[in-house]
Amino acid sequence: MSELRIIARHAGTVLVGQLAVMAFGVTDTVVAGRYSEQALAALSVGSAVYITVFVALMGILQALLPTWAELHGKAQAVSNLALDDLSSEALRRHEDLGRSVRQALYLALLAMLAGSWALLFPGALLRWTEVPAALQTEVREYLGVLVLALPPALLFRMYSTLNQSLGKPLLVTWLQALSLLVKVPLTIWFAFGGLGLEARGAVGCAWATVLVNYLLLGCALWLLHTQPLYRPYAIGRRMERPDWHAIGQYARLGVPAGLAVMVEVTSFTLMALFIARQGVLATAAHQVAANMAAVLYMVPLSIAIATSARVRYWLGAANAARARLAIRTGFKLGLALALVLAASVALGRWHIAGTYSRNPDVVGVAAGLLAWLAVYHIGDATQALCVFVLRCYRVAVAPLVAYCVLLWGVGLIGGYVLAYRQDGAWTISNSPAAFWAAATVALALLSLILPVILWRAVRAYRSQG
Repeated sequence: MSELRIIARHAGTVLVGQLAVMAFGVTDTVVAGRYSEQALAALSVGSAVYITVFVALMGILQALLPTWAELHGKAQAVSNLALDDLSSEALRRHEDLGRSVRQALYLALLAMLAGSWALLFPGALLRWTEVPAALQTEVREYLGVLVLALPPALLFRMYSTLNQSLGKPLLVTWLQALSLLVKVPLTIWFAFGGLGLEARGAVGCAWATVLVNYLLLGCALWLLHTQPLYRPYAIGRRMERPDWHAIGQYARLGVPAGLAVMVEVTSFTLMALFIARQGVLATAAHQVAANMAAVLYMVPLSIAIATSARVRYWLGAANAARARLAIRTGFKLGLALALVLAASVALGRWHIAGTYSRNPDVVGVAAGLLAWLAVYHIGDATQALCVFVLRCYRVAVAPLVAYCVLLWGVGLIGGYVLAYRQDGAWTISNSPAAFWAAATVALALLSLILPVILWRAVRAYRSQG
């Protein structure tokens, strides 16, 4: 099978699951928007805080993908050379991956503790970003419920990363797709009430998320203990004592990667908090564009995951040439789809905005933001592909620095200046469009710089080989 078909099949499977998960957010947004503008605004702010925390911690665990893919590649290389796939050396190589998964659970535990603290005490962030007091009470209650959703969400992300590293994401996709059938009716029920439950608005959406996350984790644990796919790795063995050397290695790649994701996400989610001071209309319109941006991002993210899994697999199998072929293939596929999606959003922005809200004022502002999103997405797709492949070459600090300078400096701060420090000199002053314009410029610059860093990393690895 060609590299393109392998990456496309892997990415397509991941994409279906990712879109199912993103449909959770779309469901919450649509339901909250139909419930009230106040609920939609509270959801916008609360989800911005939660996503900031969750995705940063998820980035740490997602960085385990190249490590596990490399161990899988080494195990497969030994198995292919052996007369018997159950030879002692092949078996040891497989069990190395299982031990790595168990050690990573200690890192996940630390991530859960840090994330729970951040969600329980968001006051300083809400005050710093000047979120209106009228929204803060509902936002705090929303986040207090989502604290319960964080541990199962992170553990399921580990299970997803394991499957992606093995090149077998189908089980995860089935779970995510089927969970949507549970999430949609639960969200509607908990938000609008009925059958003995009072209407809870945005907080009801959060309770539905909690229940679905625990259902997903339960299914993942059952599969780990019953499916033959995982048997060679002996993942279910008794936990060893913490191997701080191994955990430190994971952290050296994972923490910069997680911080980079945090910068990327906060440059995006802090927009919602800064925009909140512009009122319910601006906040609701931004939520529409932000939700659509997150849905679009799933396409390059899925391709980046599939590409990085193949790149590190071939590096683990000591075949650098095939790794470079996987990079070229992934980039061609990812950028072609990014152009198609950007054009689709630009042409259909009014229809998309109308799907999210019945308020013509919200639709008008959101359609303008979606025009910026069309350009924004191309840069977003490029940087996602670069960052995931860079992790395969153990490069995480340089992208972090680039993110800090461009996404925070040019994007977030630049947007704040355009929105609140121009005294009406710009047509986008005191408008969410100011933040989207600055973020688009930041991603354009990032999409020029990160490919250069990647080219140098691949060239350095080739010269060392």
